[in-house]
Parts: sequence; structure tokens; C-alpha cells
Amino acid sequence: MPLNASELQPIVQFLHGLVPFDGLSRELCEQVARRLQISYYSVNQRHVMLSPDCLNLHIVRSGAFEVKDAQGELLDRLGEGDYFGFPALLSGELSDNHVAILEDSLVYELDGDTFNQLQSDNRDFAKFFTRAYAKRLRNQARFKAKDQSTTSRIGALMARPALTIALHSQVTDAAKAMSQARVSSVVITDNDALVGIVTDRDLRNRVLAQGLDGRVPLANIMTPAPITISPNTLVFEAMSIMSEQHLHHLPVVEQGQVVGMLTSSDIIRSQGSQPLLLIGEINRQTAIDKLIVISRRIPELLQKLISADARADEIGRVLTSVTDALTRRLIELNCELLGTPPMAFCWLAFGSQGRQDQVACSDQDNALLLSDEPDAAAAEYFKTLSVNVCRSLDACGFVYCPGDIMAQNPKWRMSLKSWQAHFRQWVISPQPKALMHASIFFDMRSVYGPAELFNELQTKVLAVTKGNDIFLAGMAGNAIQTRPPLGFFRKFVLERDGSEVKGMDLKHRGNALVTDIARVYALSVGCTEVNTAKRLQALMNQGVISRRLALDLADAQEFIAHLRLANQGQQYAKQQSLSNFLKPGDISSLMRHQLQDAFKVVDDAQAGLRLAFLRSL
Repeated sequence: MPLNASELQPIVQFLHGLVPFDGLSRELCEQVARRLQISYYSVNQRHVMLSPDCLNLHIVRSGAFEVKDAQGELLDRLGEGDYFGFPALLSGELSDNHVAILEDSLVYELDGDTFNQLQSDNRDFAKFFTRAYAKRLRNQARFKAKDQSTTSRIGALMARPALTIALHSQVTDAAKAMSQARVSSVVITDNDALVGIVTDRDLRNRVLAQGLDGRVPLANIMTPAPITISPNTLVFEAMSIMSEQHLHHLPVVEQGQVVGMLTSSDIIRSQGSQPLLLIGEINRQTAIDKLIVISRRIPELLQKLISADARADEIGRVLTSVTDALTRRLIELNCELLGTPPMAFCWLAFGSQGRQDQVACSDQDNALLLSDEPDAAAAEYFKTLSVNVCRSLDACGFVYCPGDIMAQNPKWRMSLKSWQAHFRQWVISPQPKALMHASIFFDMRSVYGPAELFNELQTKVLAVTKGNDIFLAGMAGNAIQTRPPLGFFRKFVLERDGSEVKGMDLKHRGNALVTDIARVYALSVGCTEVNTAKRLQALMNQGVISRRLALDLADAQEFIAHLRLANQGQQYAKQQSLSNFLKPGDISSLMRHQLQDAFKVVDDAQAGLRLAFLRSL
């Protein structure tokens, strides 16, 4: 309904305090206010009915709404000062999203002609809604990725809550409970805390086969401190754990509470997914030559994941899991050829494999961690092992590290004590070469070997870095030396990729910068996470960085990585050499605006890093 004079001023005041209308003149805001219509939406209506014949910008004055896609997935929550309807105005097509009414609401509606005129006449106004539209599209892409079996999370597969029983119970109690619930496992709790698990196999092997009766305490036959996963664990990750540990049951834990049980039966339907088939084939091979042949399917897997529009973070984890499986099998086959290892050891992965963010063009970054100082015979064994594994990885497409940071280099085959001494020296004497090593070696993960050995190294290393101002200042200084490719007025700064092509290096001037920022903050507080997304989440949870900074950096990292992968997918389809360089003209103006925003987030985060760690210097 049209506005009268008495209603006009409060609306003008509201608009003028609202981004992006605050960038318009007072007079223009008044003109806009005169064009508005007021609509009331009752919660009883349930949904806002949008018409393709009358596309408007909806401005929420009061109340609350939810935007959901056609499958009912939540895309956005809206309150006072938020907008909906702009995707249809920008695209010219009515979206299949639904706007659910959560509360009785008052909405101002601006006609499409006025909106388009404001877009045309005001650059900042246009940019605001372009960014909002891009964010909505990005959210939709995230949810769409969940439909892919390789990126499904196990929270969607749990058929029922986990059956639990108290620690003081007896075997008979557990057997009766499992029979009544018709399940094959029971979780043992003590004051609601998970302490163990008993399965039907345990009842057979540890009770019946041993001639015990039902009065035996569960504590005597349970598996204590079982391996657990979170609801956000990817299906392929859970299956990899089950395969490696020979498990059929995995308790699902969220915020310290058992929320479900994942069984091998629950994920049978995921058996057909290609990454899992590939990992299964790798684990079954008995000859190194056959592993090399299978590895040639990894680039094809990457392209299928890219074409499925999976999240970049999840693509990295899928590919890294395949690489991990390949590396482990190569180690196992070589150990069979060489004989039993003379001591416990861990195969360490650094760089992208360590962070679980591998994509195309990944080289090797690895080392050996030995439990003790090797004698001559042991040294020769591990030399042969590491040379053979590195050579095989190179044949599988993971080329030798240009900096020779590989286990086949004797410098990077050391005992626990020697590794601890090296890390300590890098930290207490942060010379340029030490800082270079720190940027590589501090993103480490054990791919093969006893977890206790690796944990002992990581614990000592993080104890040295935590709160070490001089070392952290050096790391922060290195992290801000390279800047995102933005110049004056947020124009892209282009550089050559070694040829005549000018573009932006999305890896070294984008993703790597976020990785560097997250690493410095993580080392400052002794955070054990290595994956960049998990580091940001942990840092946010610990209050080390603000929620806004963590989410902005995570979004920037994902968006830049997604563009990088999409660009490589197009290069692959055109049979071009894969590159991290992107030409701005190859993406839409919408994507260019969003990429500028992502680079600005990184630039601001670097400024924050400088204040946090270099201010005193």
C-alpha cells in the first residue's frame, strides 16, 4: 500500500542507517522511501509467495525469516535490516528457494525498476548486492556437495542413537540390552563419559570362547577408550579408519557426548564411491608395479570431484586419503621385501599432504622419524626403504621435492631425540633458513607408524613454540612478506606465470597466505591441528581469534581454492598444463567481485597478524 507523509520520515531514517542505502544521499533515500510498499506477513502464512511477474527487493523491517533451498536445506536466516528477493532481481529468474516465515513480520518492498536504477547509478550499491548474491550461491554450492557420496558426512547415515550401558554392569546385562535393541554393539559409559565398547564379536571371543559366565563385569571384556569419530566426519574417512583398524563399529561423539554408532552396515551404500574403491584396490595390491598403474587414476578422480562441484576442502581430504593409502601400501610392501624393521618408525608427511589439502601438481614432502638412534645396519635398512618408497611415489606422479625434503635424504631420517633437537634449534634461533624449514615442517602428520611416537614429537615441538615471542615474530614476518594480488582501488595485480600469460597466482598469493596466518596463530597456543580449516575452527573455539575472522578466513580459503580447482579443471579439459594462475577475464564479473573480497579478507588478516606478533618489534 502507498505511503503517506506521516509514515515517510521514519522509513527514510531506517533506510539511511542501513547498508547499502547509507551510501545514498538523504534526498535519494526519500525518493526510494516514496516508492516502497509495506507488507505484513503472519507466521500462519508459513511461506512468502514470490511471483515471477512482480520481482521486488524485500527489506525486513521487523520479524524473522529463513531461506531454504528446494531440498529444505537452510541457506540463510534473516532479521531486521536483511534482504531477500535480490537473487531473482539480479538473475532475472525466480529462484526455487523458499522463504519461511518464523515470526509475524513487517517488510518494505522495493519495485524492480527502482532497484535496477539504483544498481546502475551507484557502484557501491550494486557491489553490495552482487556480494550478497555470490554468498548465497556459495552456500547453495556447499549444500549441493553433500549429495556426492564422496563428500557425505556420516551424521546422515546413523540409523539410530547408540545403545549405552553403565560401566558397573555385567556381561548378561549388555547381552540382554543388545538383544532387545537388536543391535550388535553397546557403548560403556561412566558418569555419561565414554569409557569402552562391547560388540557381539567380543561376547563370542572374550566370553563364550573363554568359558566365562554372564556375571563377568563389562570392564573386564570391553575395548577401552575406543576410536571415535564426529558427525562431521566424511564417509570415506570413516571407512578408511574401519579398514585400517579392522573395525566394524565406530562410536560417534559430539562435544564429549555419544550421539550415535556407525557400523559397517550403515555405509554399505557408500561402497560404490570411487575414492573408496580406489583405496580398496590400493590396499589389495601385492606388487609395487600394480600400485603405480592404479595411481594413474588419481588425476581422473580429481577431475570428477571438481566436476561434481565438491568443496575444495573436501576434495583435498579425499585426495590426501588416497595418497596416504598409497604411501602406506608402498611402505608395507617394501617392509615385506626388506624384512622386519629394526625399530619402530613413523613416515611423516609435510606440506599439502600433512595439511590434507592436496590437489594437482603436488610434490613429495616427507621424512622418517625413528624411535632410537640407528646403528649401521638399521641406518642402511631405512636408507633402502626410504629411497624405494620415494622412487615409487615419483613413479606414481608425486614428483621429487625440488628442495630435497624427502625421507631419501639422510638429513631427514632422524631419531626422536634428533628431531626434537632440530625443532628446538629452529625455534630458539629463528634464522631465515630455520623459518623456511618451520613453514614446511610444522605442518606435519604421521602417515604410517605408531601414534605414540609421533605424538611425543609433536607435544615437545608445540611446547617450544607456544608463547615464544621471537620465533612467532619471525614466522609472522615471513607470513606477511607476500601479499594478495590487490593494488590501488582494489584492482587485481597481475604477474606472468613464466610465459606470456598474465594472471593471479591463487596458490601462493591466496591459499598459502591463509595457511601461513593460521599456522602462526596455531603455533602460538600449541594447537595440534594441522589442516587449515580445522586450525581456524580450533582457534575460534579457544578464543584465540574472533569468530568473524575465523569464518571470513575459512570462506576466503574455500572460495579461492574452489576457483583454483575449477580453473585447473578447465585446463585439464582443454589438455593444457595445470597451473595455479587465473586470468581475471576467465571468470564472471560476479566472481571477480567476490575474489576481490576474498583477497581483502586475507590482506586485513595479515594486518591483524602484524599487530598481534610484530607490534612490540
